[in-house]
Amino acid sequence: MRQNTIHRRAWSLIAAAALVLSGAGATHAQAEAPAEQTVLAGTAGCGKAPTLRNGAHTIQSGGKNRSFILSIPDNYDNTRQYRLVFGFHWLGGTANQVAGGGSDGDVYAHYGLRRLANNSAIFVAPQGLNNGWGNSGGEDVRFVDDMLSRIENDLCVDTTQRFSLGFSYGGAMSISLACSRPTVFRAIAAIASPGEISGCAGGTAPVAFMGIHGISDNIGSGRGQRDRWVRNNGCTPQNAPEPARGSNTHITTTYSGCRTGYPVVWAPFDGGHQQGPVDGCAGCESGARSWVKNEVWNFFTGDTTPSPTSFRLRGESSGRCLDVSGAGTANGTQLITWDCHAAANQQFTQNGQALQVTGKCLDAPTGAGSGTRVQIWDCHGGANQNWDLGGGTAVNVQTGLCLTSGGTGNGAAVTLATCRGSADQRWAKA
Repeated sequence: MRQNTIHRRAWSLIAAAALVLSGAGATHAQAEAPAEQTVLAGTAGCGKAPTLRNGAHTIQSGGKNRSFILSIPDNYDNTRQYRLVFGFHWLGGTANQVAGGGSDGDVYAHYGLRRLANNSAIFVAPQGLNNGWGNSGGEDVRFVDDMLSRIENDLCVDTTQRFSLGFSYGGAMSISLACSRPTVFRAIAAIASPGEISGCAGGTAPVAFMGIHGISDNIGSGRGQRDRWVRNNGCTPQNAPEPARGSNTHITTTYSGCRTGYPVVWAPFDGGHQQGPVDGCAGCESGARSWVKNEVWNFFTGDTTPSPTSFRLRGESSGRCLDVSGAGTANGTQLITWDCHAAANQQFTQNGQALQVTGKCLDAPTGAGSGTRVQIWDCHGGANQNWDLGGGTAVNVQTGLCLTSGGTGNGAAVTLATCRGSADQRWAKA
């Protein structure tokens, strides 16, 4: 199927076809988030009797009525934390086409991921204003924030496993979320995105990224988006292979050297502006038969979870996590407490008594005393970078002072203070 313009698509014209679930896809559909995340990752909706149901919902966002279609797993369990997947439609498309799968029907519902999820995910199909994602003044990002608030206050969501994907304009909207909400979304997949036409506020933090693009469809734009996340995620740059014209195939490359949990995958195919290319079939378009849905699902459920060797430190008094302010990486960047999330600036690893985060070590500044703010610094093995985590506290070996949260709200300063065993000095790995 071909579009009338670069962005427009009538997905309802796609011929219905049968889905063949691969064994690998079925295995991935059963994957769960690491057990170590289960305590902190749940939303306010965990344990509640839900009021949301499958189907269309309307909310107020930015003074406008906005709508989305929700798909909740069969036999939903309010004690289980589910993945949350947003699927954004193309220009001229609708939420109904995403949620219903067009003429392909249920086999391609939510870009084909709903069946592959096997009841392991909650799916959202938002409706764009004027059937697009212009994101004027950030209104579409705000809409996503408002949907998250509504959904997560009612349903049990794993906050370390939020994802977004979309075709064309929907891919651009997913990129906008990766730029502006890098600590909210774990990974995105952009299918034939025409560029950053939905905006890119920020765009420097790591987010797991998959780009899918036809070599006859402004491939330079797709490469440019890919390369942004190669830089952000610390991957080793390379000229990834692309299929030849007339080959009727695709080539998937997983970049090396990326930060743990932040892969970049590039999947160019021999074709044009398509969301459901079919290998071995020139110009064919079928969501049911396309390789895309399986590769996207495998990407989302593969290595986009934080490394099991990393951990967060949650403060007992605040319920929030030790966080490198602003996701900074410069020497002297200070620590705060913030809502727990899965981004790199809360992921610590332990090397002996050193606590490493964002490539630096947790550090007590030279001459530190009670009230001094802790920071990150190049690792050098000094006693001021060694911490004793025994007994639920974090004691700096050089000063003998305890890591202490200065408050319970987001942004509270983290300092050193005389150890007294109070809740503001107790930290738990999570």
